[in-house]
Amino acid sequence: MQSYEDLTASQTLAWALATFRDFFAIATSFQKEGMVVIDLAARISSAVRVFTLDTGRLPEETCRIMETVRTRYGITIEVVAPDREEVERMVAAHGPNLFYESIELRQMCCEIRKVRPLARKLRGFQAWATGLRREQSATRAGLPRVEQADGRIKINPLVDWTDADVDQYIRLHDVPVHPLYARGYASIGCAPCTRAVLSGDDPRSGRWWWEQNDRKECGIHFDVSLRPVRIGGSSGGR
Repeated sequence: MQSYEDLTASQTLAWALATFRDFFAIATSFQKEGMVVIDLAARISSAVRVFTLDTGRLPEETCRIMETVRTRYGITIEVVAPDREEVERMVAAHGPNLFYESIELRQMCCEIRKVRPLARKLRGFQAWATGLRREQSATRAGLPRVEQADGRIKINPLVDWTDADVDQYIRLHDVPVHPLYARGYASIGCAPCTRAVLSGDDPRSGRWWWEQNDRKECGIHFDVSLRPVRIGGSSGGR
């Protein structure tokens, strides 16, 4: 694959929209980076596709920012839900808050509520964009701007942006911001698994804060080496 590292975020998105058209989409949870990617893309094309994963455990504020995006950009958000029967079996076997019990069970919850729904949704696309940045965590430090992953093109247009770059863009273009940032949140996911952090803390420290490990990822973007867990008599593996 040719190198795209010298492209700007806007140039990267323009290339993706022109190349893949309706088979390209932005995946977002409406954090700052995702909102910047949406704003950049909407300035290039009014036909950009955007989807989000509704895990069933999202904070109400995420639903509010989703409506803000609809109103501001005229974009119909494609909402992706987990398989209902998989969720029911998992909850029946381990309870609704299984993620507090062990890393393995937390990873299984992420697998069922996020990883598998994303994989199913991506079958309809040739390329997709994220808001990932190298500066966000050690696991993301080596990210390329454009990569091949699972048979399709994964695009990280903000990969080399700093926190300051993101905040400056938001100020300059009056980009809507998720309401939880005003309450001290620095990284936003499911309601039970995310909390506010103190100023100066690692932004990822508010995610799964009860876990003592350095790989705080759900499995969507990085392999978390999920071990099969039985769900009500059936394997938790794909």
